[in-house]
Amino acid sequence: MIAEIAAVALAAILAITLHEAAHGYAARALGDDTAWLLGRVSLNPLRHVDPVGTILLPGLLLVTQLLTIGRVEAMFGWAKPVPVDIWRLRDPRWGMVLVAAAGPAINFALAIGFGLLAHLATATVGVLPDDLLDWLLRFIALSMLYNVILACFNLLPIPPLDGGRILVGILPAPAARAVASLERFGLFIVIGLVFLVPYLVPGFDPLRMLMQSVALPVLEAIFVLTGHGGAQGGSPGGVM
Repeated sequence: MIAEIAAVALAAILAITLHEAAHGYAARALGDDTAWLLGRVSLNPLRHVDPVGTILLPGLLLVTQLLTIGRVEAMFGWAKPVPVDIWRLRDPRWGMVLVAAAGPAINFALAIGFGLLAHLATATVGVLPDDLLDWLLRFIALSMLYNVILACFNLLPIPPLDGGRILVGILPAPAARAVASLERFGLFIVIGLVFLVPYLVPGFDPLRMLMQSVALPVLEAIFVLTGHGGAQGGSPGGVM
């Protein structure tokens, strides 16, 4: 159980930390040093911790799944958003699009990177102890899964998610203002879709639909791209 917790925690922390750091690095490169001055352009996970989204909720999901099914199959959470001052970007409109896209982009890149790393891990058969190799492959598989889920979830077109901010940047001004006006309610909309709607409407689970219709096909494509065949038959670490 300790090994499973370590693999889950490390995979989730890396995915979330690098997602937020990517926003900060992109903003600085595009002219806004707000996050840099606040010390948020960092690979230190402690700088991005949100007490509820990074600790409480993932911890609850982790413990619940370990106690019920003995392993972790799904994880959900968020980090403290990196502050971005859109008006300090050299091109506020397209700069914000690029800053928002940087988070999901790094998650997709990480998923591909871990897929390639799996080949190196499997090449150590007979060199590394079997228990260590099994843990490493489990960590790699979880990292691929969590990065894809985090990227796909953040691309939902709901402000303040990255997809919402990208949508605001590419829509004509009247439509962009209408979408942007949802940001004050965005967190409540997201929480409602994830937790409230499945409870109120049995059989309708938007997050599961996102997983099955978007995230898993993307993960399948990454497995093929990185030389593992289909996700069903070739996933390292048996995450699927």
